[in-house]
Amino acid sequence: MTMLAETITERRRQTRNSIYQYMFFSDTPHSKQEIAADLSLSLPTVHQNLTELIEAGLVRRDGTQQSTGGRRAMRLTIAENAHFAVGISVTEDSLRFLAANLRMHEIAYKKTSRLAINEIDDVGSLLADELEIFLDEYGLNRSKLLGVGIAVPAVFDAESQEIALAPTLRLKDINLHHITRHLHYPSYVSNDATSGGYAEWFTQPAQKNMAYLSLENGVGGAVHLNGAPYEGDNRRSGEFGHMCVEPNGLPCKCGKRGCLEAYCSAARISDDLGITLEDFFEGVALHNRTYEELWRDVLSHLAIGINNIRMALDCNVVLGGFLTQFIEPYLSELRQLAASLNTFESNSNYIKLCRYPKRASTLGVALYFIKEFMENI
Repeated sequence: MTMLAETITERRRQTRNSIYQYMFFSDTPHSKQEIAADLSLSLPTVHQNLTELIEAGLVRRDGTQQSTGGRRAMRLTIAENAHFAVGISVTEDSLRFLAANLRMHEIAYKKTSRLAINEIDDVGSLLADELEIFLDEYGLNRSKLLGVGIAVPAVFDAESQEIALAPTLRLKDINLHHITRHLHYPSYVSNDATSGGYAEWFTQPAQKNMAYLSLENGVGGAVHLNGAPYEGDNRRSGEFGHMCVEPNGLPCKCGKRGCLEAYCSAARISDDLGITLEDFFEGVALHNRTYEELWRDVLSHLAIGINNIRMALDCNVVLGGFLTQFIEPYLSELRQLAASLNTFESNSNYIKLCRYPKRASTLGVALYFIKEFMENI
């Protein structure tokens, strides 16, 4: 192929990709005329590319627009079920599987029974076996599977491609190949909080800068700056759970004392009291003194952590993770606590609640393959 031919082919691919991405990020179907006008393309060019995308099964017809006197225009949208990706979240006591279509809609979900992950010799074999069971149980077509993302509450060593430390899993120095070697599909491994933050950021493209603080049995986070993820030199950016908020304070699973995770994780509530989060917050609402005092302590240390993040990054702080689903009634109080610590601001409206309090990490790590597919059509 000559250089000119290659250039023409690449230009056609970019045009096709711009049309597909336009439709991908649109909330409603569009006609060919609307696509041509919005992208400043000729109608024949749009028609040709859409014909190719329809024949490939990637775009589908979705009814017609209301007539304005002439022939009603056909509405088109992406074929969201043409492909799917799977996200797996590894926790200390279970595996969570989520299949998402190209619209990031959940099409299947499963949580395994209790498992002691740190006591299993071959985690990779377990993942592969449970994945095949999951695909079979929900009748998912493997030929449409783009890839499998695995979210782990861990710090990674970028050079050695290892999990350097996963405190909640009690794992250390585990090569990523040990986790992925039995999978028969493209795979990708990421930090769970980074994955959750990516799902939040990707669905709000207008938000250029964001710090994501994940509150689950562990506490982590992610940073997105200037419209892109920032992982840091050692892939440890956003490890907010291990910033010190109380010198010589409560012991953390990482081996240090006073970490934000030791004070603000869901495990501190459920494990220390031996109750569910639902029971705890019901008790708080009924003014159980023990529960109220613990929750007040959680909020005060959470405000310290949030203020530290705001001071360092000067951007919105989005609270995520399953603990977040209980925070909304206390958001005003949390904002007041954070504002009282802030040198420059009298309010803390920069503290936001996430869109995905549940399953954000599994969705976010599956999104890796959806985004890759979308950008390479």
